[in-house]
Amino acid sequence: MQDDLTLIMDDSADSMKKAIGHLELELTKIRAGKANPQILDGITVDYYGAPTPLSQVANVSVADARTLTIQPWEKNMLQPIERAIIAANIGINPQNDGVIIRLFLPPLTEERRKEFVKRVNAEGETAKVAIRNIRRDGIEAIKKLQKDGLSEDTAKDAEGTIQQLTDKNIVLIDKHCEVKEKEIMAI
Repeated sequence: MQDDLTLIMDDSADSMKKAIGHLELELTKIRAGKANPQILDGITVDYYGAPTPLSQVANVSVADARTLTIQPWEKNMLQPIERAIIAANIGINPQNDGVIIRLFLPPLTEERRKEFVKRVNAEGETAKVAIRNIRRDGIEAIKKLQKDGLSEDTAKDAEGTIQQLTDKNIVLIDKHCEVKEKEIMAI
């Protein structure tokens, strides 16, 4: 019985950690004024009929604070990479000079910054929902154990521990969102 309880607690903690990791990954994809190759993560290119991550068909580097350069491994990949970037709708038009593709990141307007802050807050809210769902699943599993013979005091303690873990992770999400918001709003 105690082993099952420990397993539930560990699973909940692990799942919450994964939810925080996912939030961090999503926040790196939101642009904050300076060029960052991670905004291209998630873009897939049609490489001989197979969808392939951009980073596996080209070298992405930061030329300066507002420019990314994409050097394909094969010259015939310039067009598919360009099409993939346009299709990804990241708000940047690629410029192809026949050898490399340059992405010039326009300076962020106040309106655009506020849009990005809304996206950050939406990602934060999604992460909070995930954390709360993990809490609910953990508490339901504890209640099931209680029906199978787990003492009421032990069940209440375990539920309290899961709630503390939830509260700690919600605060962590808020901190991540706050840091990203400051980064976006900094001129």
